[in-house]
Amino acid sequence: MSIFAVEYVYDADSAQIRDEHRPAHREWLAGLLEEGRVLASGPFRDGAGALLIFTAEDEVDLSSLLMKDPFAAVGAISGMKTTEWQPVIGPFAHLV
Repeated sequence: MSIFAVEYVYDADSAQIRDEHRPAHREWLAGLLEEGRVLASGPFRDGAGALLIFTAEDEVDLSSLLMKDPFAAVGAISGMKTTEWQPVIGPFAHLV
């Protein structure tokens, strides 16, 4: 299992659609947290995006998972960067 940092980018004009679909998005994340697939998640204070930390077998597994995000389904994410991450210090270091 690998750890991935995922950065979502939001357009300023997507605030209304994100507000509308945030409950479903957070419910999806909560389910993944219970499964151990989400380690941390939260929006940037400036509203420009969010950082999510996932576990996944590989990039293909991660991509499949991200397509199921309700925000992705309604076009609320304008950009995304995924990077495999190897934490060496902190609460996630023991996972790799």
